[in-house]
Amino acid sequence: MTTLRAVEEAVLAASAVMILVAGALLLYRVWYGPSMLDRAVALDVAAALIIAGLGVKAAHDGDSFYFPVMLVLAFLGFTGSVGIARFIAVRDRPSVRADGTEDHR
Repeated sequence: MTTLRAVEEAVLAASAVMILVAGALLLYRVWYGPSMLDRAVALDVAAALIIAGLGVKAAHDGDSFYFPVMLVLAFLGFTGSVGIARFIAVRDRPSVRADGTEDHR
């Protein structure tokens, strides 16, 4: 094993550990998030962590098979985030009373 390969393995192991720690913190935010928006952002970050994990696996294996999968997951994560944001924006829009004032509930 060359020094370069040892450094590469150490960096990949460190990145995998960081992704796992971020995933644990993410689960906390999903379960105990104070608002629906916090949970939605956490699920968007979950998609990014899955993509990062696949990137680490692809780098470790030296295989480019996972790159199209990563692109599809990135697209699905983006469209899911936009859909959730639109849903929350419509749901949290203040209603207008009959006298023209806004009702902030």
